[in-house]
Amino acid sequence: MMPLPARSTTSAPSSNRVSRFYLVREIGRGAAGTVYVARDPVVDRNVAIKISRVRANPAEKKQYDQQLINEARAAGRLSHANIVTIFEAGNDNGNSFIAMEYLQGAVLGKRLEGGETYTPDEVVAIAAKLASALAHAHKNGVIHRDINPSNIFLSDDLTPKIFDFGIARAPNRLAEDDDEEPFTLFQNNLLGTPSYMSPEQAQGKPADQLTDLYSLGAVMYEMLTQRKPFQAETTENLLEAIAYKAPAAPHEINGAVPIGLSQIVLKAMSKRPEKRYQSAEEFLQDLNRYLGLGKLQSRPAAPAPEVEPVEPVRAPSRSPVAAIAAFVIGAGLASAWFLFH
Repeated sequence: MMPLPARSTTSAPSSNRVSRFYLVREIGRGAAGTVYVARDPVVDRNVAIKISRVRANPAEKKQYDQQLINEARAAGRLSHANIVTIFEAGNDNGNSFIAMEYLQGAVLGKRLEGGETYTPDEVVAIAAKLASALAHAHKNGVIHRDINPSNIFLSDDLTPKIFDFGIARAPNRLAEDDDEEPFTLFQNNLLGTPSYMSPEQAQGKPADQLTDLYSLGAVMYEMLTQRKPFQAETTENLLEAIAYKAPAAPHEINGAVPIGLSQIVLKAMSKRPEKRYQSAEEFLQDLNRYLGLGKLQSRPAAPAPEVEPVEPVRAPSRSPVAAIAAFVIGAGLASAWFLFH
């Protein structure tokens, strides 16, 4: 058994054991806690354990402990091949923890930072699995609210898994934070990742399941173009851009992206929620349709869903000459049909 690494004592438990799990090594850290590989001696398997960090401020500790338990409660309601499985959650010697499945691979965010790229078909295949997972979560009353590459694990065979439901809205939360503004919470490292926030989140409005669909579209955008939809020097400018500006179309940045796929992404990222896909199932249908057409090679891309224009465009009025020409052509065709028959 490997000993714990000599890291900061403020984040590591006082022993190499939490509940029945024996800690092996640290594999990651976040705002809410530290993640270890651990061994479950009962079923003889490795698991991943997230342990809430030790904090001097009791109010802050309570806040993060609550977030950890809410993560377990939200994910624990779900059973899907593309959502991480929670085995156990609890508190041991003052340390709140979650034990979950140990996955082989890497977080999507790290892969993208390392320059890893994906073909359009690979992006759609990954996104379709994530849309299926979100459909399952939404059906069970769980809204993730922080879909981003750092909360998506990708195995070496490109199978994705959604994790980190710490700020998810679920029926069994310990406390409801719907009245709190996402931007304020983000500033305190509690809620949301600005680059992938929906416009309604950026404006401090309530977020429903459509915010997850926007965020998934933003993840697809980055996978297709190797850049985030919006970039700014300050968080305030970034949120303003998300709320009011339109991103460049993916196919304009990467010529290898089919226009049909580009429009699917832009529809998911529509500023107005009513213009987006209205459910994860609807999003999934378009993704599967795109994949199906690609395999059949019957069309170059999926049918283009309607996308709102950046600026309203008034269609030019029809000139009298054009109207007369259309009438004459139509009359001629009708006469020809009559004589032929």
